[in-house]
Amino acid sequence: MNRFFQSAIAVSFCLISTATLLAKPAPQDPVKPPNVVVFLVDDLGYMDIGANNPNCFYETPNIDRFATTGMRFTDGYAANPVCSPTRYSLMTGKYPTRVKATNFFSGKLAGKFKPAELSSNMPLDEVTIPRALKEKGYATFFAGKWHLGEKESHYPQNFGFDINMGGYNRGGPYTGNRYFSPFENPQLKPDSPAGDHLPDRLARETASFIKTNGEQDKPFLAYLSFYSVHTPLMGRPDLEEKYKAKAKTIKGEEFATEEQVLPRKKQRKVRILQNNPVYAAMVEAMDEAVGKVLKQLEDSGLADNTIVIFTSDNGGLSTSEGSPTSNLPLRGGKGWIYEGGIREPWIVRYPGVTKAGSISDAMICSIDLFPTVVKAANVDIKHEIDGLDLRPALEGKPLDRDALYWHYPHYSNQGGMPGGAIRLGDYKLVERYEDGRVHLYNLKDDIGELKDLSSEQPELTKQLTADLHAWYKTVDAKFLRQKQNGPKPWKPTE
Repeated sequence: MNRFFQSAIAVSFCLISTATLLAKPAPQDPVKPPNVVVFLVDDLGYMDIGANNPNCFYETPNIDRFATTGMRFTDGYAANPVCSPTRYSLMTGKYPTRVKATNFFSGKLAGKFKPAELSSNMPLDEVTIPRALKEKGYATFFAGKWHLGEKESHYPQNFGFDINMGGYNRGGPYTGNRYFSPFENPQLKPDSPAGDHLPDRLARETASFIKTNGEQDKPFLAYLSFYSVHTPLMGRPDLEEKYKAKAKTIKGEEFATEEQVLPRKKQRKVRILQNNPVYAAMVEAMDEAVGKVLKQLEDSGLADNTIVIFTSDNGGLSTSEGSPTSNLPLRGGKGWIYEGGIREPWIVRYPGVTKAGSISDAMICSIDLFPTVVKAANVDIKHEIDGLDLRPALEGKPLDRDALYWHYPHYSNQGGMPGGAIRLGDYKLVERYEDGRVHLYNLKDDIGELKDLSSEQPELTKQLTADLHAWYKTVDAKFLRQKQNGPKPWKPTE
């Protein structure tokens, strides 16, 4: 199998210069707090950008160029294989299991067993990134998909954002929230002229916020959470035509089959070839929107004092709802706890800290966004979180982390099994919640998770299982429930 991941750690030194006057030293200005821009893309897979995949069918020149200005992570993860839990972890620095936010809000699909209990509203008292930054006088802006609460009382403006441009309780751009105007989004006012494209509208709003606060010399957080590239598949016509022509040059089998988990008569297909022109059009339009915001930072003279983070909420959609993308060589996709469902694009540019074009294989996760941003703004974290400040890794130093954990006690719309996982070093253990079976993989040698090593390495398997079960207790994990008159589900050992 060809290896797609090569990593190198580069050390970056922050050089501090002191300006002096001929007469006498002038008092130094206090260090200006950094601005922060976060790009969160919905359902974008690790292999969906050129920076991670030299053979990518989709063209992402702005994201690829951005990667050359900061640090790209090869082993960056989402805290969950679906959206709402990861969004919670990004905002709070916590594993979503702590508040029973373990599936998209509010997904309650049953299979052989009932899914675990699910909370579908982020607690109103959570300390979020915008709330923390407001302690230091930051202006805070949110644009795009929210999906962290079912009630208006749980919209972005109730969690520390001064401005909410488009975030409400709908998860995807379905009826009432389309990719082309009229958007009919109650939080996107005024509505756009007919035919306006949603990614571009969100980028324009974000750029306008950046321009205004740059002129006012006020620190800011701009959080652009794209609805793209989530279904329904709707591309800009000009880009669709471009990729239809390009797709004709792509040869090979489009689909294979994945193991069957849900009770269906047919095996589930999984896409193994990137050639969907509509999805490609959506990816490129999103990339153009990223470029528009990055250009505004440059035009406003703010790029040298702005931390920029680019990531996704879960893996690419490869096994359901049109199966528009392939995550190969990663196994599975959105809704699966295999690498295709949880390994994400992660690119960070931290002026004065990251070295341009550097690559890191540090194991990072969405729980790390909160502490990284908040610490950069010199805000003390006074409560318990799970994430780490990534600054050591961003400087090219080792990150003090032992393991990462996942907990997904649900049947996904994409066919994914209820299960948990732990990654420690090169090894990842996957545990199935229906029957308690475990599988052990060496990701360094087997990125596709095809060779189960549990029988060959029983001691390591036993230890990782024990570690995972101990973590379940720490976060008060909930598990599958018995149906009426049905069999009792498996529970982890005490």
